[in-house]
Amino acid sequence: MNLQSEKSQVNKSAQELFEFLTNTANFKALLPNDLTGFEVSEDSFKFSMSGMPAIRMIYTEKIPYSKVQLKAAGDAFPIFLTCSIQEISDVKCEAQLFFDGDINMMMAMMIKKPLQNLLDTLAEKMSLL
Repeated sequence: MNLQSEKSQVNKSAQELFEFLTNTANFKALLPNDLTGFEVSEDSFKFSMSGMPAIRMIYTEKIPYSKVQLKAAGDAFPIFLTCSIQEISDVKCEAQLFFDGDINMMMAMMIKKPLQNLLDTLAEKMSLL
């Protein structure tokens, strides 16, 4: 299953957004308000929201100022969250989120809308940074 957010304009340079996204503690500010748990380590964060199991995300790729990719820890759900960053100016950039997951059709039907809402919320909150 592949999903993507709309492109968001962020009032930060590409470097500033990249540095924000590569600090695991900062994801708490981007996640939806119905967050029921959030734990941070140096290279990962774990979050839970009502109606969803807890998910630990770990960094798999960090390309300075252009891409940050995370993967769900464990093999139960092989899912990736990628943020593509495009510099617009010294004080503005554009970001877009992509979700890629190897999820069976039944599960995909159940989680597609909540996942799209999660991507949209992350993108919207990035635009408010």
